[in-house]
Amino acid sequence: MSTTDVPAVTTAAPELKIVQDATCTFCGCVCDDIDLKVDVAANRITEAKRACVLGKAWFFNHHIEDRPEATIEGRPVSYDEALDRAAEVLANAHYPVTYGLSDTTSEAQRVAVAITDWIGGTVDTTTSVCHGPSGMAFQGVGEVTCSLGEIRNRADFLIFWGGNPAESHPRHFTKYSLMPKGEFVPRGRKDRTAVLVDVRRTKSAKAVDQFLQIRPRSDFELAWSLRLLAKGIDPDPSVEQKTGISVDVLRDLMDRMKQAKFGAILFGMGVTMTRGKHMNSEAVLALARDMNRHTRFVAKPMRGHGNVTGADNVVSWSTGYPFGVNLGRGYPRFNPGEFTTSDLLARGEADAALIIASDPMSNFSQPARDHLARIPSVVLDPKLSETARVATVAFTTATYGINVPGTVYRMDDVPLPLRPAFESPYRSDYEILKGIEQRIRQRQLGGS
Repeated sequence: MSTTDVPAVTTAAPELKIVQDATCTFCGCVCDDIDLKVDVAANRITEAKRACVLGKAWFFNHHIEDRPEATIEGRPVSYDEALDRAAEVLANAHYPVTYGLSDTTSEAQRVAVAITDWIGGTVDTTTSVCHGPSGMAFQGVGEVTCSLGEIRNRADFLIFWGGNPAESHPRHFTKYSLMPKGEFVPRGRKDRTAVLVDVRRTKSAKAVDQFLQIRPRSDFELAWSLRLLAKGIDPDPSVEQKTGISVDVLRDLMDRMKQAKFGAILFGMGVTMTRGKHMNSEAVLALARDMNRHTRFVAKPMRGHGNVTGADNVVSWSTGYPFGVNLGRGYPRFNPGEFTTSDLLARGEADAALIIASDPMSNFSQPARDHLARIPSVVLDPKLSETARVATVAFTTATYGINVPGTVYRMDDVPLPLRPAFESPYRSDYEILKGIEQRIRQRQLGGS
């Protein structure tokens, strides 16, 4: 593992530990400037300097679970016994599926992909139920991208589209995009123009200069109209009736976008999870590409889970595709809708499941949940989730970032190291998955 170096820790008193520049893994911002104060005796974090309200809840509410290290059909067992049973379940399956991965380290994600390859299964991440359409769009039209550091130091025109960063990513405004003073925007907020595009007025609307309230399910038409204007073509007047935004307003917006020195479109699930799906994302990404004929413009998705971007990266560099990848034929096949977990389960096709740091029993469709409850499953989770309750084999794991070191990826694809606050009596996802992989390989090589 490449990032298991000694963490930056100082001891203020025998019962107090300070972890400097810890990384918060609650959301995709993955802020890596948090100073933690840890009560060593109680194994609790008592202070999280610079963390937002969501980050504080993530750190302060964490405690060591009083649970068995592993269970088989609800019966407490040792790790070794559970590892043997997990390997048996997965190796004997004809159509196994691996799902989750967005709340664990990239080292563990890599092993999960390897296990899926050994057993000829399908590997899928939570991206398939959130920004999956964006992953499809990247492969269709490409991505004009940059780091959040570039946005912080250069962006003077920001469009937040289909998201509510004020509540979903509280530090994005203050640390990365809207408020911070940068090298080419020395006055911070005063040097920036911000626009919010959404179907309703959220708390983020109070922070921007212009709020465009579009009609539901009209994101594609709005983006395509802006593409026309970027090319000097007037859109059909009917776009006003469709989107609720007049052509004059769109023309004024385009004029200001062209005058920007560095523009950024930051889009959320309001774009990907409405009618149009990946076509919406393609239109937004293509708009950013078109704008580079006039000035510098980029487009970035606003990712949710702490390491969902890492999951996309690991699966992509391993298979060539970001999610929903079938490895049953010995080579990767990508087909969302066919190989995505919610669809596989709803159709009753998968006959075993490996669920890592995810809880599909709490958010999948009823047919998918019913089938998942019927098939043998192996679940890795620090908490007793609804999915862990129905698991054939359930492992209690240490929490990444708080108990476990490793690597995570920020929403702009920048890898960052984790500096854990205190140890856990439970094993990490990486250790458990490595144990499962070794047992599967022994079974395969031994012919059992």
